[in-house]
Amino acid sequence: MTLTKDTVLATLAQVRLPQGGTVTERNLIHALAVEAGVVRFVLEGAQQAELEAIRSRLEVELKALPDLKSLSIVIPAAGPAGAKGPTIGGHPKKQSGPLPVEGVKHVIAVGSGKGGVGKSTVSANLAVALARQGVKVGLLDADIYGPSQPRMMGVSKRPASPDGHTILPLQAHGVTLMSIGFMLKEDEAVIWRGPMLMGALQQLLGQVKWDHYGPLDVLIIDLPPGTGDIQLSLCQKTKLDGAVIVSTPQDIALLDARKALDMFKRLGTPVLGLVENMSTYICPECGHEAHLFGHGGVAEEAARLGLPLLGSLPLNIEVRLAADAGTPVAAGETAVAAPYAGLAATLARVADLVG
Repeated sequence: MTLTKDTVLATLAQVRLPQGGTVTERNLIHALAVEAGVVRFVLEGAQQAELEAIRSRLEVELKALPDLKSLSIVIPAAGPAGAKGPTIGGHPKKQSGPLPVEGVKHVIAVGSGKGGVGKSTVSANLAVALARQGVKVGLLDADIYGPSQPRMMGVSKRPASPDGHTILPLQAHGVTLMSIGFMLKEDEAVIWRGPMLMGALQQLLGQVKWDHYGPLDVLIIDLPPGTGDIQLSLCQKTKLDGAVIVSTPQDIALLDARKALDMFKRLGTPVLGLVENMSTYICPECGHEAHLFGHGGVAEEAARLGLPLLGSLPLNIEVRLAADAGTPVAAGETAVAAPYAGLAATLARVADLVG
């Protein structure tokens, strides 16, 4: 008999709570996913102490299901007033300030003020280029709503969880890799509120065994665009060594990039430098160099702020084709890979990633 969502819901509906009703009647179950014997959901909508007691009760009932392979019940972090800290892997942990990621020396966030500037493409190629230069690197896809790293890195396998709590990351192109996209169907939407997003982020950081293939020199975190819940939660709860801002040269993109810069400044996260993406376009027919989104704007902004320009990257169809094919262009030896290698070498020097 195959475990289904209906079977799980039927089991949950039979569990009567001391306070009255069931978890389904009280609408405490969110984002329920059941696939191949793996059951995951968020428990939310009551006081923290009550949720902890309910989770213990549900674990007993659900673990009795014959086809259950692993179970993950996430309780989002409590609010600032009386907060108990993030609940990771079913065990609440008190947190007084930003914590390091176990098994990782350095943590660097890659952000942007807006979407469409190629931040995820830069993150993937940066991670691969660092790996090719001997850096032990991990890549976390923190864009919960729009995870793209599984496609870009050419990985679709579901991560293993030997104990139902610890998640073993995957590996591709020499990069240790984790994304919520591995847990979802490619066309499945994530329809979560802010607390669920932050709970998922804490799981991806604290529940994943990042040193499964050996300790990491650096974990690159590919952030979603903007300045929202994920960025705020990351900066407040995780010890970051710095952030890298990606922007195109055009004025509109730079306006939003400045907001990202201001966010990291206000949250106490040092900005290691800026990256100008889609800086130049070389016509493959005639060799003419064009600047479709302007040119030099990010370099000027970096100089104005006294920050390094970490690299200027081209707009090239090879980059897009390689990403769609699941092999980042930085994994090869073409001329288009060279700027990413330069970016990686500069960042490694600026952030002192090795040595």
